[in-house]
Amino acid sequence: MTTEKLYYENQYIRSFTSNLLKQDKDENGRIYIVLEKTAFYPTGGGQPHDTGTINGINVVDVVEVDGEIRHFIEKPIDEQNECNCEINWDRRFDHMQQHAGQHILSAAFEETYGYKTISFHLGKEICTIDLDIANLTEEEAAAVEKLANHIIIENRPIEAKWVTVSELEHYSLRKELSVSENIRLVIIPNFDYNGCGGTHPSSTGEVQSLKILQWEKQKKHTRVQFVCGNRVITQLSQKQKVIQSLTGILNAPQDKMEEAANRILKQSKEFEKNLDELKNKLLDYEASTLINEQQMVDNIKIVKKIFYYYSIPDLQKLARTIVGKTNDVLVFFINEQEDKLQFVCAKGTELPFNMNEIVKRNIPLVNGKGAGNDSFAQGGGEKVLSANQLMDELVSSVRTLNNGKYS
Repeated sequence: MTTEKLYYENQYIRSFTSNLLKQDKDENGRIYIVLEKTAFYPTGGGQPHDTGTINGINVVDVVEVDGEIRHFIEKPIDEQNECNCEINWDRRFDHMQQHAGQHILSAAFEETYGYKTISFHLGKEICTIDLDIANLTEEEAAAVEKLANHIIIENRPIEAKWVTVSELEHYSLRKELSVSENIRLVIIPNFDYNGCGGTHPSSTGEVQSLKILQWEKQKKHTRVQFVCGNRVITQLSQKQKVIQSLTGILNAPQDKMEEAANRILKQSKEFEKNLDELKNKLLDYEASTLINEQQMVDNIKIVKKIFYYYSIPDLQKLARTIVGKTNDVLVFFINEQEDKLQFVCAKGTELPFNMNEIVKRNIPLVNGKGAGNDSFAQGGGEKVLSANQLMDELVSSVRTLNNGKYS
């Protein structure tokens, strides 16, 4: 059954009454109703569906299936003939502004540089178009934005017209149509002629304004983010709050913020460099201390220690520093955390042991994983035994290998 589409007769309808034709569930068990006529716009053409209420019950989705417009509702309505319907006008008008703004922006890109739009997405906060180009410059974006806002300020009419295929020759369409019947054109005279089934305001002035936010490369295309109308005010308000906050944090007025931020970043990099130098000195000192505390196991020098909540990269660096200082020592470090154990094994160049083999021998003890090579390896897993027990097992591996293949 085909639903009469009031949103094409008058896109400004906010409330209406209609007869209930059907109430049913879809294949996913969602409740929907079909009305004789509706002003609820269904998802399509890049524009999201309307929301609102029918007899006080929230409409959460609207889709069109073979001309039948299904209104998905939170709960069943009482079976009655007439339904009172209310459109969420803020949402609808926002969609009208964004959709019309997209037409203007896409036409401006094509008018100015010949850049064609290949897709459009109307998001909850941000809209995007994908341009059939690999790169976009600041100068190009500024020129297109200026033209788009000029068209908006001129308050040109936005017309919707149903035409036949034979009548299309009278219009210079921006892109090829995807349908050959029920053709609806949205027209901004002397600027844009485009096939579209969405809702738009009656003039460009109602779009209010358009702002390009940023763009990025998407494979061979460029994705442009933009907002129109009330969303421009929202973006401005959000950014103004950030600027006000940064004014205090950076202790600089708006026109000096970039300079202040760059100065802080430079200082931060210098601090990080100094911190790394101090950290390296500390690791070097700790390495020397641990070498002096080395133990002998079957005439093999071993440096071992258990750490708690230590950084694994730091343990790796400490182990490498030790074997870099002395080439006849084994290093076993364990990092103990609340529910897991991690360990690092390293050796000096004069020793024949294979660190990867030692890790593989002990990984089953913690139900974990490990990897490495003959001189450096690491592993980790569950804390199913104590750190001291794991250390004993690592040292025991040295005795086993030393009494076997390395004797």
